[in-house]
Amino acid sequence: MLTKIILVIALILSIIIPFGAYLIGEKNKGRFKTSLGVNVFFFFGTLILANILLFGGNAHAADAVATASSSGSGLGYIAAALSTGLSCVGAGIAVASSASAALGAISEDSSILGKSLIFVALAEGVALYGLIVSIMILGKL
Repeated sequence: MLTKIILVIALILSIIIPFGAYLIGEKNKGRFKTSLGVNVFFFFGTLILANILLFGGNAHAADAVATASSSGSGLGYIAAALSTGLSCVGAGIAVASSASAALGAISEDSSILGKSLIFVALAEGVALYGLIVSIMILGKL
């Protein structure tokens, strides 16, 4: 319980102190570098503190077997989340470029509406493929 309180305090300080260094700092380009340096220092400091406090205990054989079986399903959930999230990010980038190009082309010649919608739909299909893959992964868990 004490370790969780220490980590929460460290995380709050790692947010407040760089923000304060940015706001209180001089109004020049150097304050960005100072703020970035303070932010990196507190981020990695909090990361090291979390590793020491959370992973510093003793491991037991029975706990290792239980965590090994649960980590496999945990990695499956991470894989499902990554397949959905990254495919949606890729589809968003593809739709942004293809839809803006399609709108520009439609404004010049309205007869190519069907062709341009096909390209936008193909870009959106990437997100659906990622969703299908994540559903298949979740079905195996």
